[in-house]
This record gives sequence, structure tokens and C-alpha cells, in this order.
Amino acid sequence: MSPTHHNTATVDGLEVFYREAGPTDAPVILLLHGFPSSSHMFRHLIPALADRYHVIATDHIGFGQSSMPKVAEFDYTFDNLAGITGGLLDQLGIQRFSIYVHDYGAPIGWRLALNPSYDVTTIVSQSGNAYMEGFAKPFWDDLFAYATNPGPGTEPGARAKFAPNTTRWQYENGATDKTLVSPDNWTHDQALLDRPGNDEVQLALFRDYPTNIEGYPQLQEYFRTSQVPLLAVWGERDEIFGPDGARAFSRDLPDAEVHLLPAGHFALETHLDAISGYIHGFLGRVLA
Repeated sequence: MSPTHHNTATVDGLEVFYREAGPTDAPVILLLHGFPSSSHMFRHLIPALADRYHVIATDHIGFGQSSMPKVAEFDYTFDNLAGITGGLLDQLGIQRFSIYVHDYGAPIGWRLALNPSYDVTTIVSQSGNAYMEGFAKPFWDDLFAYATNPGPGTEPGARAKFAPNTTRWQYENGATDKTLVSPDNWTHDQALLDRPGNDEVQLALFRDYPTNIEGYPQLQEYFRTSQVPLLAVWGERDEIFGPDGARAFSRDLPDAEVHLLPAGHFALETHLDAISGYIHGFLGRVLA
């Protein structure tokens, strides 16, 4: 098994933590985590892919082991998170790569794919939305209400999304056998969410989330014109990004490979072997 290295780089004065494994001369796959997690969510997937690929998994600014500047010191937008990720890739000399996107990792990955400085060869999406069909109610109602009209009337509903019971629920929703989901996940994430000032980080990103949706028409046009190979491996019981989000890729990418698993939002916790198997088969075919 290829060992995983735990590295830190400085990008625009901020520390960016990333995990790295696999042969450095192999095709690169960049793993982009979602909310409320970090590259920790990929701790088992990384060695499963590193036998054939150069795997890099970052912690976004404000998450995991990366820097968490105060909101007065850093503008927490998805544009800026993607810019920091691009800065890391530039430092590492990586221009051509595949992306694996989950949740928040999707709008960051989409920005990299649309950036002409990079060549995104393939996409793997696990609950990484690109269409309005994927937004599952009622999870998103409170967030859209807050993003549309931030204030004392809507903020409590937004804050509830990073409360301990919600963090645990994100991992357990849709899981048929919850004993497969380690409590280390939500205790790890919650400890980071509870850092002083991180609540303001999360609220800032909630307010910026509509910019991702505004970018969907351009993104979908990119899909249609590029016909980039895409694999969707999705928990069909995900109550945050529902399975219609996975099916929607086929509208613009007729050759998209879509697999719905009997799992929830954090499908890697319960279906690691199936997901890594689909990825190996997919990348083996399209990158050959």
C-alpha cells in the first residue's frame, strides 16, 4: 500500500494542508472535499487509488488543517477557495488532472475546470451538484432563505447546519448500516467547526453559495461543448444532494456513467470498495 504524506504549502500567505500519495509520474487525481468535512473524508480512498494514480486531497481554507483567517482578513467566497487551490496546483507544477468532487468541492472543482490554465481530463462526482434538480428539501430551505435575506430571522436556521446533531446526521443520513460510519467523522468535523470564528466562516460561504448556481449555465455549456468524461457515484438516499442531481449530468453529457448506490451523503463511509472500483474502471478506460 502506498503511504500517504501529510504536507503543507503556503499560498498567498495562507497555509494549505494536503494529503498526497501514489507515484508522482502517474496521472493526477485531485480530491475536493465538501461541507463540513476536510481531506479526512478521503483517508481510505487515497490509498485505494494511489496504486495507479498520483492522489492529492486538499483542505480548503477555513477547513481541516489549512489556515482559518478571520472573515475580516479573508473574503470567504468560492471564487477565492478555488483560487487558493489553483495556487497550490501551480506550486506543485500540476496543470493536467482529474477531479473528484463532493458537496462544496464541486463548485471549487467546476471553477478549476472552467479555468483555461488547467486541463481537467475527467470528472468524478459524488454528491457534487451541477443542476438545480439535485437540491434536496428540506435541508436547503433554511440555507437559501438565509442566503437570500441574511438577518436575525434567517440566521438561526443557517447556524443549525453546523450544530453537532446536524453534523452527525450528515454522515448517517441514508446509511443502511449506521454501524459502518465511524463517530470519529463527526467528532473530528465538529471540533473544527467549533473553533472560535469558524461560525462566521461558514455563514459567509452560505451567503456566497448562490454564486455557484449562477454559474450553472456556463458550467452546463462547458459540459456540452467539451463532453468531458464524467462518472457520477452517488448515494441514492442522500438527503442533501438527491439522486436527480446525478441523473441530470446525462442531459448534457450523454456518455456520462451514473451509478446510484444504496447510501447517503457520505457514501465513502459505507461503500468505499464499490466507489473505488467504479473509479478504477472509469479512469482505466478514459485515460488509457
